[in-house]
Amino acid sequence: MNAAVNLYTSLTTWLNLAGSHVSLLGLRLVLAWEFREAGIMKYGGNNWFVDIQDDFPFPFSVVPVDISWFLATWSELLGAVALVIGLATRFFSLSLIILTLVAWASVHAGNGYNVCDNGYKLPVLYLVMLVPLLLSGPGKMSLDYWLARRLMMR
Repeated sequence: MNAAVNLYTSLTTWLNLAGSHVSLLGLRLVLAWEFREAGIMKYGGNNWFVDIQDDFPFPFSVVPVDISWFLATWSELLGAVALVIGLATRFFSLSLIILTLVAWASVHAGNGYNVCDNGYKLPVLYLVMLVPLLLSGPGKMSLDYWLARRLMMR
């Protein structure tokens, strides 16, 4: 029985160590891929915000659509890069949370839950993945973690 407890303790210790390095990295990489894809589509596409500006929640509804398009595009592209390397993770997580909430309210909310109907399932999943990054940071495999350790050494 003692051997089983020791094995369990060793295994959970190893998993906790691995989790502190890898688990948040996985979230960052999946989110980075998704926001990169969305940013690339906006970067090379036509500004369709013109058609939905009235659906944006205040104060976003009063921002000129060209500015909204620019901010959304570059928030997604720069946010994706920042998530991959784990730099300014909390800032970009908050920025992407705001962007996702606006997208939910203006594009997805009236379409139900189903992804196939352009529903709000993906925004919900993105928010559920972004919140731990906002609250806990990027994890140990990140520039944020490395920079914080370097600054503490001084």
